[in-house]
Amino acid sequence: MPEKHLPGAVRPRAAGRAARKSAAVGLTLAALAAGATTAAGPAAARPQTAPAAAPGCSAAYRIEQKLSTGTTWRMCWRYDSKAGLVLENVSYQPKGEAKPIKVLNSARLGQIHVPYDDGKHEYSDLTGQDFAQELQELAPGECPGGTIKTVRVPDGDPRHPNVKGLCTTTRSRGHAYRMHDFQSDKAYQEQGKDLLVYTVNQVGWYEYITEWRFQDDGTVHMNVGATGSLSWEDYNAQDGRGWPIGKGARDYSTSHSHNVFWRLDFGLDGSSRTKVEQYDSTVSAPSGRQEGPTARTTRTKVTKELAGDYKTYRWWRVVSATGKNKDGHARSYELVPGPTTRYPGRSYTKHDMYVTEYNKCELFASNNPLCAQNYPKSVDKWVGGQSLTHPVVWMNVGFHHIARDEDQQPMPVHWQGFSIAPRDVTAMNPLTPKDLAWQNGHWEWRS
Repeated sequence: MPEKHLPGAVRPRAAGRAARKSAAVGLTLAALAAGATTAAGPAAARPQTAPAAAPGCSAAYRIEQKLSTGTTWRMCWRYDSKAGLVLENVSYQPKGEAKPIKVLNSARLGQIHVPYDDGKHEYSDLTGQDFAQELQELAPGECPGGTIKTVRVPDGDPRHPNVKGLCTTTRSRGHAYRMHDFQSDKAYQEQGKDLLVYTVNQVGWYEYITEWRFQDDGTVHMNVGATGSLSWEDYNAQDGRGWPIGKGARDYSTSHSHNVFWRLDFGLDGSSRTKVEQYDSTVSAPSGRQEGPTARTTRTKVTKELAGDYKTYRWWRVVSATGKNKDGHARSYELVPGPTTRYPGRSYTKHDMYVTEYNKCELFASNNPLCAQNYPKSVDKWVGGQSLTHPVVWMNVGFHHIARDEDQQPMPVHWQGFSIAPRDVTAMNPLTPKDLAWQNGHWEWRS
């Protein structure tokens, strides 16, 4: 989606959006000099310089939802002056569990990197633009059946500091499971329910929907959807780096990439001392009297910082250091990739995921402004062989946007993201019906 370019590689705002006053800019610079970002929350509950939400956050900063299938999700939220929405102390309590199971210390966007195919422009939308300040007001129809929370936006328009911009709602997702039991001739089925938490932020012609989707089975989906408008002033890519938009072959929209990073700090069962494991399977052709090919899966413990890439039959999981399910198996979450186009143009976008040792100043995967002056600015430079005692996971999902006629007007949402899925967090499917609860492990038909 080509942009309207101004001197200094700053993206323009949509018409009618007020620019920040110099005092607000000064506040941002002072905050960066102090090595911290500004957090914000509900206008009624937060003074102008309120700290980030702490464990056991107040009701104004708390999200708690019991879904109709019996699962409860709990978390705190705050609003960062660069990352936007940050979720903290995220826990999951399915039916049958006596207390919540902590999953994440924090979850946040780590960067949106946007390089253009013609090499003339490249943006870091979180740390180089006004991503957080351009939080959009949500209409009730954009949050069906939910609640729109008011957010005080740090360094935003001082005339309109409060934005009704955080939606929490629930949605059905279709079948959670279906099973026909031959013995009873009964069909068991459940319609799954999700908690959705999302915001919309504008950067130039883009509007980014940052969505966190919490399923009743413990799965969490992290997605960013880009929508808004193509820049009608930038149809000039007639050099093989664009696509014709409109009548004939005159207006060529410049192609570009969206490389979205997420930063996940796991705190499974309340401990940050999680372990990371990599699994690879090798498939061999049939031999001897074997009917089919064989596959062997091996585990590699990731004990030092890692720059990792997905390939066929490879996956990772983050394992609890303290918690086990009722079967005695260590709780863990598997990293589940979504579709991606890995961008080779920058060192930090060359890998699908990174695992780094926790450092409080390492918050953005590129153009990171919060560490010391001579400290490396991107996540790839932080992978230096340090032993992992408090691992932080960085996920990178890329999308190469070659515009099409259907992209106007407005442009349909194109999504990119990934998931984390529970692996042995509970002893059985957390939505298992009572009639089937006895079928755990090897079982035989009851007479």
